[in-house]
Amino acid sequence: MSPVLRTIVLLTLSNVFMTFAWYAHLKELNQKPWIVAALVSWGIALFEYLLQVPANRIGYTVMTLPQLKILQEVITLTVFVPFVMLYMRQPLKLDYLWAAFCMLGAVYFVFRK
Repeated sequence: MSPVLRTIVLLTLSNVFMTFAWYAHLKELNQKPWIVAALVSWGIALFEYLLQVPANRIGYTVMTLPQLKILQEVITLTVFVPFVMLYMRQPLKLDYLWAAFCMLGAVYFVFRK
């Protein structure tokens, strides 16, 4: 598997954990004290870092740091929108499409030669 593809797969998996660590407590632990939510989120985030650190190290062998960052943001939006709709049960908004177009512009500018 190419370094770029490995980076994308690891960053996508990392983002799934990150999204749950950052936002799932709003649905699942909203009646618990914030410290409980913080500790649970911290535990989930450990798995995120176990994927994100190797992903960035692999990606940095073939991409620049700005390219890695923009790739991360695109993946974040790609993971976040289904999370919002499927897990948090919030409606799809046209604003997500406009945000995606903005991200595509960022990808174009950071990856062009």
